[in-house]
Amino acid sequence: MSLVKKRISLLVAVSLSLLSALAVAQSKEVTEAIKARLEPVGDVCMAGEDCAAAPAASASSGEPRDPADIYGSACATCHDAGVSGAPKQGSADDWASRIDKGTETLYDHAINGFNAMPAMGLCSDCSEEEIKATVDYMVEESS
Repeated sequence: MSLVKKRISLLVAVSLSLLSALAVAQSKEVTEAIKARLEPVGDVCMAGEDCAAAPAASASSGEPRDPADIYGSACATCHDAGVSGAPKQGSADDWASRIDKGTETLYDHAINGFNAMPAMGLCSDCSEEEIKATVDYMVEESS
């Protein structure tokens, strides 16, 4: 075999060895990244264990939230644009027939859902009183 062919063969062998080492190193990094993503995000605490004695922190201050804030965060998505037939906020024409059915019907529809509107609208953490106050706010703004 000529000297050039030997050098080329040696160069190819060294290159393949380096590429193999790089692939192994990279696969270790990938494996570690996968392990980190699969780690649990918390612990389960069963009744009777020491950790179960601590009460869960409450995000609520006990005070009802402002209906305008609730409207902005939970109702505006549909009622500003009239999504799926939702009466548009501020439109007396959209609200007139609904208002004619009475406040209790509006409350019932808001709390229990009606047509495309889910129960409690998009405010899963609202109380019924907060929903009623928000309905009152929307009616006032639209009549």
